[in-house]
Amino acid sequence: MDTMTGDVASPLALFGAKLAGAVGGSVISIAYLLPNGRREAMARFLTGAVTGVVFGGPAGIALGDHLALGGRVGAAELLLIGSAAVSLSAWWALGALQRFAEGLWVRPARKGQS
Repeated sequence: MDTMTGDVASPLALFGAKLAGAVGGSVISIAYLLPNGRREAMARFLTGAVTGVVFGGPAGIALGDHLALGGRVGAAELLLIGSAAVSLSAWWALGALQRFAEGLWVRPARKGQS
């Protein structure tokens, strides 16, 4: 039951909220840090959308508990918040891991060489 309106949220409406949050987070992620090309933009968008849809529910619940939103927002809003947060942060985490992994195999430059 949606606590704000008193209506029962349908599974389709909940999935729509999750999808909207995931897509919104992906678009914001792309806008914040422009990709190097179309391939990277598509990879970032799909990564954000999939992680937002898959992990949006648990993240929304965790954020709702952490921010003490229980009873103030409905299930659809929690899913929207969680999906957008996961989607936005997914590419940042993967980017940090990629830069860390690339640094493992790059030899440090010797002095006097460029």
